This record gives sequence, structure tokens and C-alpha cells, in this order.
Amino acid sequence: MKPQPLITVSSVPISAKFYCDLLGAQQGHGGEHYEQILDGTELVMQLHGFDADVNHAALGEPSLALGNGVVLWFETDDFDSLLSRIREHGITLDREPFENAFARQMECWLHDPDGYQVVVAGPSAYTRQALESE
Repeated sequence: MKPQPLITVSSVPISAKFYCDLLGAQQGHGGEHYEQILDGTELVMQLHGFDADVNHAALGEPSLALGNGVVLWFETDDFDSLLSRIREHGITLDREPFENAFARQMECWLHDPDGYQVVVAGPSAYTRQALESE
């Protein structure tokens, strides 16, 4: 199973650029109302406007605060490169990089253009691969 989270955003093109800059990803669909964010050929996340389309009703209420209780968490094998990309694109961090002693990984915390909380993290010592190599 592969997660394919979809979040509603106020501007699909603005959010797509943000996530591609942040993650070093590519846009996979192209559009004003819907976009796929890809890491190579792997779907990482989906972005959708609030509007209804032929497949579904409206996906949210734009007058309400977005992301309450949601944390979008991304893990990378190369945390240092991700930090360089964050700095290169001028993305503001809410919390500077630190080692999370509970997860045993490096992390930094930020918000996307719509206010969703985002965490980018390096590899965790608790992943299956790390545990198998011990």
C-alpha cells in the first residue's frame, strides 16, 4: 500500500510550486484545479482546489481554517540536501533543524502557503531498514 494524500488548497499552482521547491519534486498532472506531486515516478501527494468537478462535490469549505490537526510529514534520505533546497528557495522554517530524540531523526518544521503544518525529516533509526541493519 502507498499513501497518496490529497489536500485542498487555495491555489493549486502556488502550492504545487511550493511543494516541488521544498521536496525537489516534479508536477505530474498540470492544471489550475488539480496537481500531482511526484518524486521521480512515485506519487507523493495530490493538491486540489475546493471546487466540485464531474467526479465529486466540493472538497472543503474555503472560509474555514485549513489543516487543523493535520501534519504533512515527509522523510528524505538526504536531509542536508533538503535543507540546502529550503534555504535556496527562501522557505521560512518555524523550527530550525534539530534531532528528535524520540524519533531518532533530524527534523525541521514549517507551514505551507495555506497554513498546513509540514515536517521534513531525515531517515529515522526506527525504520525497518535501519532496524534490520542493527
